[in-house]
Amino acid sequence: MIFGSVPIRSATGAILAHSMPSSTGRVPKGTVLTPAHVEDLEAAGHHTLVVARLETGDTEENAAASALADAIVVDEKEQGLRIAPAGAGRVNLYATGPGVVQVDASAVAALNAVDPMITLATVPQFHRVDAGTMVATIKIISYAVPQTHLDRACAVASSALSVARPTVKTATLIETRVGADTPPGKGRAAMTGRLDRLEITLDDRCVVAHETDALAGAIRKAQGEMILILTASATSDICDVAPEALRQAGGTVTAYGMPVDPGNLLFFGTLSGRPVIGLPGCARSPALNGADWVLERLACGIAMVQGDISAMGVGGLLKEIPTRPRPRSTGP
Repeated sequence: MIFGSVPIRSATGAILAHSMPSSTGRVPKGTVLTPAHVEDLEAAGHHTLVVARLETGDTEENAAASALADAIVVDEKEQGLRIAPAGAGRVNLYATGPGVVQVDASAVAALNAVDPMITLATVPQFHRVDAGTMVATIKIISYAVPQTHLDRACAVASSALSVARPTVKTATLIETRVGADTPPGKGRAAMTGRLDRLEITLDDRCVVAHETDALAGAIRKAQGEMILILTASATSDICDVAPEALRQAGGTVTAYGMPVDPGNLLFFGTLSGRPVIGLPGCARSPALNGADWVLERLACGIAMVQGDISAMGVGGLLKEIPTRPRPRSTGP
């Protein structure tokens, strides 16, 4: 691409690099100049213009951005992504439904390393999205890029992004109580909100005593494709009431404890192929906590092990919940 200042009379057919006032208004940057544009700009007193001209082998910015989008989103339905129209060298990618974003970080890095003028920015790995959430933006920074560079970027970008959609449709929430009092409804309300975002239906309320046998029985009877356990007393050990109840019901405990705060006292496992999550007390608040990260991934069919939880420490210090029984120290 040729870029620079030229006499105004030789600017026809070039791309205007900067927005300029003319005798009839304003000519936006990126405009391919016609004789009429040149005449209006000259009448406004301009003698030279900064313009860009494509050379042989160059691809214009919007065409380049669209080509890269098509390389990333090979199948909109399968990948859960929608490609928006190009404008000013930019194409945005949007989720077509709820789920979590899966990013091939090495592919994105390789794409961005081809040419600084060819860029892709995405939301974080496993970011939860709804229909219409922007997942990524492609921006061609210059007015054109070499087709050879675009070809290389497209080659490494194939299917670098997708939205994993929820694989379960129903969930059972089992709450425990200490004594005769039924737990307040705020925990169930908060979980209902989380599940609604993923288009998962919560079945009838189930409250049992905070005892291993009672909880194990409720777990065995649970009908949901996902089982959630919200205990009246925090799970303080991998052999505490809730994990032990899951094992007694015939399930397995995959992980306990996570380096995310709020959310440390979480466990999860499986029962007959169904995900089971022992929720931390902070799940009673709708605010973001570690349970959200685990719930969203498991609900979308993304397998997890203890190592995945252990890797959450960087970025795992989340915003404090005001209603937390034992808040972090506010001192120095």
